[in-house]
Amino acid sequence: MITFDPAALTARRAELEAQMGEPGFWDDQERAAKISTEQSRVTRKLERYDRLTRDYEDAQELYSMDGGMEQEIVDSITPLREELARLQEEALFSGEYDQGDAVVTLQSDVGGTDAQDFTEMLLRMYQRWADDRGFKTEVIEASPGEEAGLKSATFTVEGENAYGILRAERGKHRLVRLSPFDQAHRRHTSFAQVILAPLLSQDGDVELDENDLRIDTYRAQGAGGQHVNKTDSAVRITHLPTGVVVQCQNERSQTANKQTALRILKSRLAELAEEEREQELAKERGVVSMGFGGNPIRSYVLHPYQLVKDHRTDYEAGNAQGVLDGNLDPFIHAYLLARAAGKHV
Repeated sequence: MITFDPAALTARRAELEAQMGEPGFWDDQERAAKISTEQSRVTRKLERYDRLTRDYEDAQELYSMDGGMEQEIVDSITPLREELARLQEEALFSGEYDQGDAVVTLQSDVGGTDAQDFTEMLLRMYQRWADDRGFKTEVIEASPGEEAGLKSATFTVEGENAYGILRAERGKHRLVRLSPFDQAHRRHTSFAQVILAPLLSQDGDVELDENDLRIDTYRAQGAGGQHVNKTDSAVRITHLPTGVVVQCQNERSQTANKQTALRILKSRLAELAEEEREQELAKERGVVSMGFGGNPIRSYVLHPYQLVKDHRTDYEAGNAQGVLDGNLDPFIHAYLLARAAGKHV
């Protein structure tokens, strides 16, 4: 099992600081920026670990002085354990994009209006989860359904390790419930896809050929169908060789929306390349990937009982509403540990 290693991090920080002290370090701006960013990240992790160690030692000392405060001390240690678990979780990220920001696209799948409603439920779930994590989210595009919910939505998640963490979520999600859109109130099963990509910079490494792009404009709409503005400022870009489609409507101008859409497209293409590499690794290891369509990776059952189950790890929780309200960390942690052990990609 991979664990948080403060000794290795301390050695790495010393190595990075030595490089930063070399003559001409800033001559290569790109290399210098990467090294200084990593040094800052490593330093923050060590500071968090030092703070946890001090808090734990304080709790030990308090207990030795007054054993009657046992429950209060146990309660104070609970958030320390959660923080330590996150530090251990961060040790699992080794991919090229894992430590950066992410862009998430949600698409309704089989299930009609129920699937579109489920897509909106997932958007709310991820926004709440990100807010609890201290991550920043921004909705880039949201296409309302005919009756309710969303046909699709794209949003960015900015925060340390956002992409590495959210890799646990990509794939098909399944909802089972009594449909509020069925007059007979029968049980329906619906699906939605979660598509993940690393959020690249505007000048990311992915090159685009203008001849491979079809660019369409349309009138931006908000959830419920109200017009955000009265011009065709929204932009849809189709990458013809792969069929990847991205949209942006959150900016006021068509030019700004096009720039954002191009950035999202580069991110999606980088993710496609990443998926291809992982699929090859999965074949070599004899592991079956469940994250790119096909079978659902997770089911949310609201009737006839409440249960959320991840089919890759068998982790489950009976409080389905709590999960839909953003309590995703246990599922994510179980997946990351399984993936680090080579069981899943």
